[in-house]
Amino acid sequence: VQWSDALRNALLDVWESTIGTSAKIRIYSGAAPANESAALSGNTLLAEWSLASDWAAAAAGGVKSLSGVPLEVTAAAAGTAAFYRIYNSGGSTCHEQGTVGTSGTDMTIDNTSIASGQTVRLTAFSKTAPG
Repeated sequence: VQWSDALRNALLDVWESTIGTSAKIRIYSGAAPANESAALSGNTLLAEWSLASDWAAAAAGGVKSLSGVPLEVTAAAAGTAAFYRIYNSGGSTCHEQGTVGTSGTDMTIDNTSIASGQTVRLTAFSKTAPG
């Protein structure tokens, strides 16, 4: 399947608008649940970013990137970062779940071994539409 950049960009922009303004990104330890709507089970919330109202740049060339990267936050707990979730601004609805690591993952952070109180830096996050 081949899609035009116009269609790819529109799909990516709808991704952001559906999640909504001022989204939250949370990083957890432990095994990721089966999908984004499955309950957490024994996972520890390690860090949370509260994003800006317009938290991602407009899609271009079929790619959409998180605005303001790198982003820093103080860790809430200690553990090994394993996956992330993106929630609406109220933190009540999870819209996405993916892998997190220092390279080759859906989201990149500077260090997956997190100590409580340390600075956690989100260094790369973008989406590429198919086609």
